[in-house]
Amino acid sequence: MQSSHHPEIDQLIQALAKLPGLGPRSARRAVLHLIKRKEGEMIPLSTAMKQVADDIDICSECGNLDTANPCAVCADLKRDRSVICVVEQVSDLWALDRAQSYKGQYHVLGGVLSALDGIRPEDLTIDKLIERAAASNVKEVILATNATVEGQITAHYISEKLQKFDVKVTAIAHGVPVGGELDYMDDGTLIAALKARKPVI
Repeated sequence: MQSSHHPEIDQLIQALAKLPGLGPRSARRAVLHLIKRKEGEMIPLSTAMKQVADDIDICSECGNLDTANPCAVCADLKRDRSVICVVEQVSDLWALDRAQSYKGQYHVLGGVLSALDGIRPEDLTIDKLIERAAASNVKEVILATNATVEGQITAHYISEKLQKFDVKVTAIAHGVPVGGELDYMDDGTLIAALKARKPVI
């Protein structure tokens, strides 16, 4: 059956359909919306995407994504460098920082340990974390992995690795349900979880 529009539009629809939360139907609606608002939304969006694609970098210190290296978080001299909050993904870092309650440093693991998926400690940035935690100025490491089985296994593994250092190891607490992911939590829940963190034994 012949398409009612050009292949370029189909290509855009297919590209958007690959994004999280968007299927083919939602992608079609999004494309139609953008086309109707070409000057006001589509062109600025394409310009912003091109600029980010050209300039984006992985922070060599924490693993955040930014257009500067080190990232804006690591470069902020007002942040507490004695505390490191460990998260699974960049989206978790952004979620916690959005709550504007935590003012320390971050460390992005890049995932979680998973025997089923073949993800081992060396596949994550755990060695880099241990290296950072060994610094004399670091007093606390907060484990903010998601409340999933893999997240908890990863947190336990890291806490064991940190036992030989003179550093307090805590984990976020209340408000994060079992199976919950930080990126989907509201700001109040994230603030409560950080404030109610507890020592990891």
